[in-house]
This record gives sequence, C-alpha cells and structure tokens, in this order.
Amino acid sequence: MHNDREVTERRLDRVLNQRIRPAVHARSVPLRVEVWDVPGEPVPVREGLAAPYNPAQVGDRWGPAWTTSWFKVTGTVPAEWAGLPVEAILDLGFATHSAGFSAEGLVYRADGTAVKALNPRNIWLPVAESALGGEEFTAYVEAAANPVVMHTAPDELTFGPTAVGGRAPWLGDPAADPGEPLYQLRRLDLAVVDRTVYELVQDLEVLGQLMHELSPEAPRRWQLLSAVERALDAVDLQDIGGTAAAARAELAPVLAAPAQASAHRVSAVGHAHIDTAWLWPLRETVRKVARTVSNVTQLMDDHPEFKFVMSQAQQLAWLKEHRPEVYARAQEKAKTGQFLPTGSLWVEPDTNITGGEALVRQFVHGKRFYQDEFGVDTEEMWLPDTFGYNAALPQLMKLAGVRWFLTQKISWNTTNKFPHHTFWWEGIDGTRIFSHFPPVDSYNGELSGAEVAHTVRNFQDKAGSNSSLIPFGYGDGGGGPTREMLARAARMADLEGSARIEIEGPTDFFERAHAEYEAAGGAPVWSGELYLEFHRGTLTSQLATKQGNRRSEHLLREAELWATTAAVRSGHTYPYAALDRLWKTVLLHQFHDILPGTSIAWVHREAEETYAAVAWELERIIESAQEALAGTGDTRVVFNAAPHARDGIPALGAAVRAQAAEVPVAPRQLPEGGFVLDNGLVRVTVDADGLVTSAYDLTADREALAPGARGNLLQLHQDFPNQWDAWDIDVFYRNTVRDLTEAESVTAAEDGGVRVVRVFGNSRIEQTLTLPAGSRRLVVDTVVDWHEKEKLLKAAFPLDIRAAHSTAEIPFGHVERPTHTNTSWDAAKFEICAHRFLHVGERDWGAALVNDSTYGHDVTRDIRTDGGTTTTVRLSLLRAANFPDPDQDQGTHRLRYALVIGADLTDAVREGYHLNLPERTAAAGAAVAPLVAVDHEGVVIETVKLADDHSGDVVVRLFEAHGVRARATLTPGFTLAEATATDLLERPRAADTPTYETTPEGTVRLTLRPFQILTLRLRRAV
Repeated sequence: MHNDREVTERRLDRVLNQRIRPAVHARSVPLRVEVWDVPGEPVPVREGLAAPYNPAQVGDRWGPAWTTSWFKVTGTVPAEWAGLPVEAILDLGFATHSAGFSAEGLVYRADGTAVKALNPRNIWLPVAESALGGEEFTAYVEAAANPVVMHTAPDELTFGPTAVGGRAPWLGDPAADPGEPLYQLRRLDLAVVDRTVYELVQDLEVLGQLMHELSPEAPRRWQLLSAVERALDAVDLQDIGGTAAAARAELAPVLAAPAQASAHRVSAVGHAHIDTAWLWPLRETVRKVARTVSNVTQLMDDHPEFKFVMSQAQQLAWLKEHRPEVYARAQEKAKTGQFLPTGSLWVEPDTNITGGEALVRQFVHGKRFYQDEFGVDTEEMWLPDTFGYNAALPQLMKLAGVRWFLTQKISWNTTNKFPHHTFWWEGIDGTRIFSHFPPVDSYNGELSGAEVAHTVRNFQDKAGSNSSLIPFGYGDGGGGPTREMLARAARMADLEGSARIEIEGPTDFFERAHAEYEAAGGAPVWSGELYLEFHRGTLTSQLATKQGNRRSEHLLREAELWATTAAVRSGHTYPYAALDRLWKTVLLHQFHDILPGTSIAWVHREAEETYAAVAWELERIIESAQEALAGTGDTRVVFNAAPHARDGIPALGAAVRAQAAEVPVAPRQLPEGGFVLDNGLVRVTVDADGLVTSAYDLTADREALAPGARGNLLQLHQDFPNQWDAWDIDVFYRNTVRDLTEAESVTAAEDGGVRVVRVFGNSRIEQTLTLPAGSRRLVVDTVVDWHEKEKLLKAAFPLDIRAAHSTAEIPFGHVERPTHTNTSWDAAKFEICAHRFLHVGERDWGAALVNDSTYGHDVTRDIRTDGGTTTTVRLSLLRAANFPDPDQDQGTHRLRYALVIGADLTDAVREGYHLNLPERTAAAGAAVAPLVAVDHEGVVIETVKLADDHSGDVVVRLFEAHGVRARATLTPGFTLAEATATDLLERPRAADTPTYETTPEGTVRLTLRPFQILTLRLRRAV
C-alpha cells in the first residue's frame, strides 16, 4: 500500500481547524449585550457595575485607544441544555493573535467577583458544568481597548513609528484625541461544550505536532500518521459530536505508548511574563496582573496539578492594594502549593544599568514581601527577559539567600551561541550560583510539539544531565497558561517519541538537575558577565529616564547617610516609611523596559515626572537631616557624602571650609586661536575648533592624546538597526560617521573654562570645559538641544595608550574586557556598559572617563604609522530611535563627563563617586564627624542606614573595590556594643571565612577578598 504522508498531514490541518475545532462549541445561542463607555481613566469595579448601560450588539465598534468599555452580557440557558456543560464565548474582536498585545477583558459576576480574563487565546467563560434549563446568566466585562503597538500578525513583528498605521499621538499621550474605535464585537454567545470533541482536538493537536517533529525514517512517525488517518476516517463531518468518541478510540493506543526510558525530562513551570510597563503604561499593568491571576487561579480550581510562578513582588503588591479579592485567591492557592511566589526581586530589573545598592534593595524588598505575605523564603532569581547580567550578581544572590538562577535571554545572542544550558555561574568575587537557561529558548512556552522537540535537540549538556525546564504560558502582556497547554502536558507526561513533561515548581527542577550533575562529576562553569549580544542600544536610549535613576540612587544614598547620622547624633527622627516608599518607587522604574528606555512615550514621561518628585522629597530629607546635624549659623560647612575624602572634607562627614573647592582655572588665550587650561598638574589645550589637542600630564611628563588626534570629538552616526529600534545598535552604525568639528563659537567662560557651541542638523550643543585647581579632571559640562532622528551621538577620546583591556565599573566592582577582537566573543562586545568610570591604561600610567549619567561606551585599538597604539574610548551620549517612542530623547538635556588624566584604578573609583556625589554647602554652625570611617581607600562604604527592624542598629555595607585582598579597620563614630555580619536582609549570616573581628578599642578589623561585599550590623552601646 502506498501512503502519501503530506496528504494526510494537510488533511489533518484542514479538518482539525475548519471542522473539528469549531464543533467544540457547535450549539450556541446569542447573548444580549449592553455597553458603558468609561469617560477618562479606568474606574473601580463597583462603579463599572453600577453604570448606566446602553443597548449594543455584535458588530458594534468600541474602544478608542487606551479607553475602557464595560459590557453587560445576559442570557438564558435553553431548556434542552439541561444537564449539559455550558460556557460563554466572548470574543471582543481582538486585533492580533498574541495574548496581552491587543484588547483585553476581565469578567466579573454581578457581585463584583472576578472570574477570569479574556484575550485572543482565551475567550471562554465557565457558566455551568451541568446547566439548569432556563437558568439566567449575567456577566460584566471590563474591556480595555489597548492598541496594537507592535504585533500585527502571527509570527510577524513590525518596528516603526507605530504599527497601527501612521503616527498615532495616543501611543504616547493619553490626553490626546484617542481616535476612532479600534475593535468590533465579534461573538457573544452561550454555548454547549462538547467535551469529547474538545478532547479529540487535544489528541489530534498533540499527535500532529509530535508527528511533524519525528524523522520521516522513524517508525513512530508512521505509526502516528496511520492512527491519525484512521481517526479522521472515523469522523463524520456532518456529525462530529456523534463520531468523536470513535475517532478518539483510534488514537488511544498510540497515546498510551510510553516514552523511552532515556527520554529527556522537562519540568513544565506555569508562568506569565508580565512586563511591568512596556507598550502599555503602569496603570494598565495593574489590570493585566488582575487578569492573569484571575485566569490562573480559575484554572487551578479545575486542575489541581497545575502550578504557577509569579516573579515580581511589586505586581502582587499592586494586586493586594487594588484588587484584594483576587489577591486573596492567590494566597489561597499558595497554601495548596499551586501558586508559587518566586524570583526574589521587587521587579524584574535591568541588571546592566541598575546600581549595586539598588540591586540589593530589589532582593530585600522582593524577598521580604514574599516572606511577610506568603511565608516563603524564595531561593531563586527568576529573570528571563533582561538584556544582560552583570558579574556581581552571583555574590548578591548568595548574600540574599538565593541558590538558583534562571534566564533565557542569552539565547537571543546574534553572534555566539552560549555553550551551556545548565552550569555554575561564577561572579567577579568567585561566588558560584547554579544556573539554567531553558533550551526551549522562550519564556512564553505553549508546550507545543515543536517547542518540546527543540528543547531536546537544543539542550547542550546531555552528558551531565537529562533535565531541563520550560516556562509555559502566554506572556509579555500577561495571560498565562491555558487549559489547552495543560492538556498537552497531560498527554506528553509519558508519550513515546516525546520528552517526558511534568508540571512542577522551579525548585523541583533545580534540585534534580543539581543532583544529576553532582552524580556526573559536576556542572561546567561560566566565569564573568553574561553579555547579551543584542539590544546594546538599551545602554543609551531615553537619557532622561537614565539620569533620573542615577540621580535617585545617589540621593537615596545621601538621604540614608545623613538621616542615620542625624538619628544617632541628635535623635533626629529617621524617615523609615518615606525611605521605604521612595526606594520602592525607584526600584519599580528599574524594570527592564523602563530603565533601558524601550517603552512607549507615556511610560517615560511618567517616569521623568516621578523621578522629579522623588528628587524633591529626598532633597527635603537631606536638608532636614543636615540641619539637625550642623545646626544653623553663618559658618560655611561642606558635606561630603562620597566614600573618599576630598579637599579637607572627610568621607561621609562635613567640615568648615571658607572658600569653594575645585575652582576652575582661568583659560589663557592662544594667539592662533583656542585656549590653554593649566593647573600645574595637567595642561589642556583647546584649539580654535573647540577640540582638545593636548591633555598633558605635567607630573608624569606624558601626553594623554594620540599624536595628531583631537579629544572630546563629538561624532554623529546614522543609527537605524535592522529591528528593535530603541533596543539595538547594530555594528554597521560605524560605517557612517560625521565628525562635528565646526564650532559656532569658542570663548572663555565667565566662571572659568572654555565654552564651545556647535550647531548641526536641527540640534545645538553647548559644552563648557573646565579644569579645577588641584585636579587631574577635565570636566565637560554638556547641554544638548537634541532634535535629530535615527542618529547616535558619541564623544571620542583617542588616547596614546596601549591598553590590553578596558576596566569598567559595574555594581560592587569592575570587569575587564579585551580591547582586541581576537575572537567572535570579543568582537561582539562592540558596545559595552560602564557605570561611573571606564579606565584604560598601561602598567604605569592610564586615563579614565567618568560620567554622571552615561552607560554605553565603546573601546577600539589601532596601530599608528609611528608604531604607537591609539586606544579610543567613546561615550554614547544620545540616541533618537523612532520605535516605540517616536519622540525618543527629543529636547534639551544636560550631562557631565570628565577625562581623568594620569589616572590609575584608585583614581577612577574615587573620581566616579565624586562626580556623582557633589559637595553640599550649608550655612551652619558646626562640622560633622563621620558616623563610620574606614582606613583603606580600596574599601568603599556603599551604604549607611538604620536597620529596617527599627531597632536603631546601624547597618554598614561595604565592599573591596580594586580587585585585591584588603585589610582595613572600620571605626564607628559611636560606642560599639556588637558587630554582626548579616545577609542583605540584615539577618545574621556566618561568613564563608572570617572577615571581621571587633577590637577592644571598639573598632572592627576587616579582611576582605577581592570584590567581597560585607554587610555589618552595628549595635550601639546604651
């Protein structure tokens, strides 16, 4: 007998989708529908239920962008349906196949209880498993007319000013005209659910998908093909309900065949990635969370085996505040072991840009929320969608009590395939965390045959382990798992030709995988940062958002420092509640689509407004504390919040100083045009074009700039990546560059320094170059009125240095990256992240760039004709992508950076802090001795605060910053009763090795490993 495989496969596709699937709800009656269009922003549920509704019908258009409509649907169960399972089919007219990227709805009972959500992949609503004939049905749907911003068709993404036709202002401004209705009611029915037909659909879907993944040479594929063909023959297309059982009987034997003994084991973990903001504003995410949690808790009622992880404490806090009845359902299901708080973080933050102490607080507030609300001490860091992972994270995880790490984002690399899926990740200090990258290469799995087969083929560590994890459920915009996904999992639990699928929690997976590796001799190790070879533009996009975060992080440091000092010294009231709230606000905005600059304009405008409010409040806290410390008077007192002394002001203290520090030296004009700045330590020459032609270290008798090169050269590149506009910088941007050498004016600044004005395109840049007395720092204060489109602005410093590597600050330390491109791994790092400093140098001399708000950098190395080496260091200052915010970065910005001439690593660390923590001057009455001090320049005090438990204990967090072993003495400015090492949550923690001891003099001796972080709790003597 001849068998044309493709004919049967095409037959299955058509019969399943055009005949059998629609027969699940073949018997239906229409529902009556009424509508109330909400004027303005969303309203509380009670208001929506009590609103005045107007008649509506299927086919009506509804929902201008970002508006809300409430639908009331009513109907009567026909008498002949008595005893049958009945559902409502509520299709709001979704404009895309993707859950969470189009219109969404949440269904309520008349008493305001949430039932479940509606999205393009989930339009059913339970009515009765055994209906009563004549039973009345009423439901309310809160329908959100969220516009389609990016997804437009299956498997297609669009990147442009908007993806919905033209440049729609409502994408960024909710106050603008929202335009015409976007959606049209498609189907609102009561329907009988034919359970047998439904199960037949699941059978055929699983076997059909599995069949496509098996080799044509595999006997199992032909066995499945034959069974499917017999099942299709058994189906009477005019009586599908009456013949579905016979068709299922034909499939039963192949569904019962067990998996091979060596089959790969997949832990299926229910999940719904909900971007805290992205193509929607924060207020909409609050509703997305309620929709998703309603969905999954309803699914748990019907499927006791179903387990679901929720990974952002902020989202559950929103749920508790805004939808307590939905939150109560989550807590109920947590007690049954089905709803699993996980992830350990307040939000899923960006981990390239977020500062070190802020990452600490992500763990503190995330884990503490889960402990307080669910009684769970989470042990995993669940971060599937962040754009790279800094090398300090393993130590931070360990100090937070985290044992496991999961992400899949590195699978998005465009150059190199990461060599492992399960491995030990080693941080800069040597800490290792057991980590897993799901080989499914997705955090929005559907448990399809293709995904499961890809998981098995793709898994790279088969010799050491036979287990991997699939996070399944619709996500990004939320939605979560569906009953169809659970049906697939049930059929593939033990199915020949497939991996074994088991629904379980992440801890179950990690414990098993770890045990497998231990039995096999241990897992492989990856040391250093997890650099994502993609989305490099996120280091620069939306400068104002990044500036707001940088400023907030440093203001929070100051507020805690001075408030703690004032509380201890003068009894000043410590603002526990305010600092807790402000920290959570800043942590929220570190979400990985806010801080990286990849959200719609609405999100970033609100973020800038929020940062301004945060700064105002923190300034008041700082002023109040400093007044309590130094009193009032006519004496000029200077406060220094930096961890290093400067100009006679102690670190973390204040002193009287009559004159201003770091007064810029006066420029000396050159006959040929241009100016010289000379403070006796360095001499800087600025030519008639306003470019730096010399940066000479007078002490070392050495020129910093390469021969013939000019520094602080602004360069404009065309910036139009192949996709993901705000996210990506593609390497070909370097092929097109315009050097901005023409100056409108180069003049002496009134307050010292040289002012340079440049005009280009539609933009204007004014820079003031200053060299403070007694400093090696050439400061460039830049004001940009930026109106370019699809351009990238960089500032270049070509240095006469043969640097084998660059050294970039990351949280709690630094990383070294090669300046060469020997390997594809090196070449892929053509845009890199640095926080406050980037240093390059030879063994005995170097230079650093420090900044107050820049993260993107690049470093290249060239050999000159004279045989010397030029190492060019550039800062990425501004971008102007079109999507998802067409007005990204347009407007006026002020930023500062500086070239530190003759700098070693110690100088780079110190100058980075000094630029970001400027002195504060007050008319006061007295100096302020530091509350704590340390006698080693490489041991940096990062945080001084009062303990969160209101005990009055002083908490000091410090770290070794130079990458060397350090012995130091910490001296408290109060009588010390006891010093205790703690974890990040301020709980006692036994150190791996002895790192501190209290002396009889009341000091604390420290012995630190390279980059070690130590948190000490200092109890004051009564």
